[in-house]
Amino acid sequence: MSDPFPAMDPVTLAVLRGRLEQVADEMDATLYRSAFNPIIAEAHDACHGLYDAVTGDTLIQGKSGLPVFVGAMAFAVRATVAAAAPRGGMKEGETWITNDAYDGGTHANDFKLVRPFYRGGKLWCYMASAAHWHDVGGAVPGNYNPAATECWQEAVQIPPVRIVRDGAIDEDVLAILRANTRLPASLWGDLNGQLAALELGARRLNGLLDEYGDDLVLQAMTELRSRALKLMRSHIASLPDGRYSFEDVLDNDGITNVPLTIALDMTVAGDRLLLDFSRTSPQCAGPVNISRATAIAACYVALKHLFPDVPANAGVLDAVDFVLPDRLVISAERPRPVGGYTETILRMIDVIFSAAAQADPTRAVAQAYGTINALSIAGHRSDKGREGQQWVMFSFFGGGHGAHSGGDGLSHGNAPISTATIPPLEILEAAYPVRFTEWSLREGSGGDGQYRGGLGAVYEIELLEKDAEVFVFGERGSSPPKGIAGGGPGAVNVFSYENDGAWNVPPMLSKMRGIRLARGERVRLETPGGGGYGPAAMRGEAQRQKDRAMGYAANDETTKAPE
Repeated sequence: MSDPFPAMDPVTLAVLRGRLEQVADEMDATLYRSAFNPIIAEAHDACHGLYDAVTGDTLIQGKSGLPVFVGAMAFAVRATVAAAAPRGGMKEGETWITNDAYDGGTHANDFKLVRPFYRGGKLWCYMASAAHWHDVGGAVPGNYNPAATECWQEAVQIPPVRIVRDGAIDEDVLAILRANTRLPASLWGDLNGQLAALELGARRLNGLLDEYGDDLVLQAMTELRSRALKLMRSHIASLPDGRYSFEDVLDNDGITNVPLTIALDMTVAGDRLLLDFSRTSPQCAGPVNISRATAIAACYVALKHLFPDVPANAGVLDAVDFVLPDRLVISAERPRPVGGYTETILRMIDVIFSAAAQADPTRAVAQAYGTINALSIAGHRSDKGREGQQWVMFSFFGGGHGAHSGGDGLSHGNAPISTATIPPLEILEAAYPVRFTEWSLREGSGGDGQYRGGLGAVYEIELLEKDAEVFVFGERGSSPPKGIAGGGPGAVNVFSYENDGAWNVPPMLSKMRGIRLARGERVRLETPGGGGYGPAAMRGEAQRQKDRAMGYAANDETTKAPE
């Protein structure tokens, strides 16, 4: 059998891989340094990449952007190309914009910019940028509306349209965008940051092609995809053939307090993998639905966690087949709301990890905390000189990661859908009228086991303005993160808020809008820990003494290992 790889000097291939990734990395860095919105500038909720000129498939991604965007962006590129085709196609000097969550994946806060990259008058590839804009209309500031029942209640809906023509911003489209945000200055800064990132990427890619030649760089990208496929096949073939099933639940959809099932039947057959989600709950009324594009992107992220040495491009999925029937909660259709997509893709990653643990527990990781706890506190300024100015503090929060065969889970990490960072409290306190009265590890929140799950965190936030409105969009309020190989579950998520000296918990535990705070009142998040690995009896007494001394000790009520 002939070698499927084109002949290329491995040193040259390694150099070109690094140089191509550097193009995307520099685009990431440009946006992070220029964005107005702390969710981009500090938390790095964005991504850039290069996409195939014919198929729209992922060629290269940056190392600091959100991996879930990489999988979804291929769908956004294809949707934009399809929308542009009857209008003469995407021409040189244009950039298109969309936040369509159904064709491009994720949710309406994530704006995707697609720019065709021409070389000598010929389309060479597409460059794309995705970033989470702070506020884009909808019923609640920040747009994670836990009570939405259709997409128009979540945010403005922008199909693929030209934002740049002949190198100049289209002022008509810009006016529409500005009219549909509570924070027009933030929107303007973020848009310009993305445009600047794409412009820099074009200059860097042109420089690389001038140095190495178009044909050699195209050959390298083809080989990188082939190598990703070969590595995936090798990893899949190392797993025992069989069918491995696991299911988990979402607390509710924010409208009806009924759990929703995310179910996976994973089949390993030689060097191919089948992910069948047919037993998953139907699409629902509330905003925990996701599109098919987002679901496939979530699988991409989970597989990259399991097989981290595989190059990050479309070859990751070339050895994987999907069964995703229409109109499930993970293949929802417009206008079903999708604003809380993060919670659902985290549960998809959980079930993939837990199913993979049945095939090979030494390779898998126990479930992480499973929720970003999207929290918005918003109001109007009353201090002198800023009276009436609207402010919106939107942020997400960390928790514990799952244990694994090599050791304890990470405490207070970010969600496994991303490489984003948790916004520092100093940045949030400087930007908004709030004070963090607690930011600490949550004692006893990690699942027990031979290796302990990472600890969640406690965040308590006091309002310094005269009043504000709050919403929270979280998960894991009723069903904790699971352990693997006999490890115990982590603690459940707890959100509470203070009114008139009394602390309250939302009726649906993890989701609520319309919470009113007065000056000095607080909200409190106690985030889940990760699941444990291995039987608790195998954890040595010396390690348990250290856990107690450090305040990490497992809570017998919330993290007891299964019998």
